[in-house]
Amino acid sequence: MAKSKEERRIGRCELCGRDDVYTTVHHLTPKEMGGTFEPTANLCIPCHKQIHALYTNDELAVRLNTISDLQQDEKISKFIKWIRKQPSSRLPRTRKSNSRKA
Repeated sequence: MAKSKEERRIGRCELCGRDDVYTTVHHLTPKEMGGTFEPTANLCIPCHKQIHALYTNDELAVRLNTISDLQQDEKISKFIKWIRKQPSSRLPRTRKSNSRKA
């Protein structure tokens, strides 16, 4: 489902630090896990998609519910290192990790 224009803003991604990117609101604790009124972060679309491709909502709620925790996790840190070098207009394809497919 596409996000409405009101839900996307141009700004800075709190995860990768790129500027002038479309950002969406990421619930640091997934809404399904009680995070509706918990802290959120503005993430670029590639970072947001990559988080949900790599991790389950349980993982996000329990051990990866801060930007700092996400940045330090090995799986996403490799992606962050790569995406920082990409132009803000780049929207890479995202695939669900093999561990999430099972």
